[in-house]
Amino acid sequence: MADAIKVLVVDDHQVVRRGLRTFLEVQEDIEVVGEAADGAEGVARAEELRPDVVLMDVKMPVLDGVEALRRLRELGNQARVLIVTSFTEQRTVVPALRAGAAGYVYKDVDPDALAGAIRSVHAGHILLQPEVAGALLSEEENNAGQGRGSSLTEREREVLGLIADGRSNREIARALVLSEKTVKTHVSNILMKLDLADRTQAALWAVRHGVTG
Repeated sequence: MADAIKVLVVDDHQVVRRGLRTFLEVQEDIEVVGEAADGAEGVARAEELRPDVVLMDVKMPVLDGVEALRRLRELGNQARVLIVTSFTEQRTVVPALRAGAAGYVYKDVDPDALAGAIRSVHAGHILLQPEVAGALLSEEENNAGQGRGSSLTEREREVLGLIADGRSNREIARALVLSEKTVKTHVSNILMKLDLADRTQAALWAVRHGVTG
């Protein structure tokens, strides 16, 4: 499965890990390359295995999912992280997204929806619910961000709006009749001007400030 999406499952419950592996391994385009029982092990395994997508539980011993995600980003690991959480843990989604998660799913997600979520974040999309986006920035951040946003060109605002819609670079290039290389340049400029770390934060900024594609 050379072209399969490589997935690492990080969860402290063995039954959950086994269940996820059993389901995902029947997907022709998804390969579970490893498991980890806590955040620290998850970071180490992600560095070793270089998965495309990490399914990351939030509450784990040794190192929780949010801190593990921060460490991956500090190490420059490019894996897309999909947070797996329960509805009662929704408050943990905000720090996870701020730390660079590509989105989140609830633990009772339909199996087919989970596979779809993995494919989606791997393709560069962001899984974000509007009610969560609204809680991600304080009013102080909002006011500061408005000033930074004025430095964006019209084309950069168009690209930012499409990022907020969950479009990948390839889809943005098609929509705006640009090359993917040009889109990547615009994305880099947007992140630099808005002082943001990644596409997820850019999407959140766009939602908060009403920039849509």
